[in-house]
Amino acid sequence: MPPEHPPTLDPAAAARWPRRAPPRSPWLHDEVARRMAERLEWIRLQPQAWAHWSPLRGGLAAQELLEKRYPSARCLLVEPDPARAAETRQLLGRAWWQRWSGPAREVVAMVPDGAVQMLWANMALHFAAGPQQLMAQWHRALATDGFLMFSCFGPDTARELRALYAALGWGPSGPEFTDMHDWGDMLVAGGFAEPVMDMERITLTWDSPAKLLAELRELGANLHPGRFPALRGRRWRDRLHEELASRLRGPDGRLAITFEIVYGHAIRPAPRVRMQASTSIPVDDLRGLLRGGPRPPR
Repeated sequence: MPPEHPPTLDPAAAARWPRRAPPRSPWLHDEVARRMAERLEWIRLQPQAWAHWSPLRGGLAAQELLEKRYPSARCLLVEPDPARAAETRQLLGRAWWQRWSGPAREVVAMVPDGAVQMLWANMALHFAAGPQQLMAQWHRALATDGFLMFSCFGPDTARELRALYAALGWGPSGPEFTDMHDWGDMLVAGGFAEPVMDMERITLTWDSPAKLLAELRELGANLHPGRFPALRGRRWRDRLHEELASRLRGPDGRLAITFEIVYGHAIRPAPRVRMQASTSIPVDDLRGLLRGGPRPPR
């Protein structure tokens, strides 16, 4: 069985991170969302309703891209935290007089079971304290034959920074992210079918250590259980800047860090019923069974 959570991710710290993360999507999240949206060309299903999971962090730019692709589909903007929900409503919610000019949007804390035909979750899974529980929520939210689209960091992310910390004996610089094959196993274990996983590496560059670290702070935090347990001082910060400038500088004079991006796609299949003396089937699942037959091509 896949692990309950990644072994180098502190569950308590991971649970706090969504509340402490900046209430905006970093540039990299928006870029990954754009690339993930291109993968929708492979899918023919036109959802009547779809869910955008944690859109403030996941990539605000994706909202317009997806609404252009599915102009008549209703959208649920999913944000469990009340403060983030208010910010989401302010940035993405529609006033009553705007609802005639675009698809309906609604900010919700959770998605009703079987309410959407697509669930879009960009750059959320790698910092989940309980990824299997999160996948279970996604599975419940999807209607039969609905599909999940997600992205997250892979294990090669920030490998240059990990090597620097290891060489200087500073302990882990961050968690070791889960491999895409393990994500695929978790999807299957969680009831999804036909998972398709792929990955790519994106290299970002900066002209100074200060700008590099500022962007890394927007992307995440060191949630490794073995991280340095106290605050670092100014002398350590200055040393870090020096080491970044000397070890990460490329031929073009810029500092470079690699990010591995994992993309995943899976469907919620019709339930398989094991017949017993007495069998209970939810009404929505029964409708899916009665439709029967092969699924339409994607």
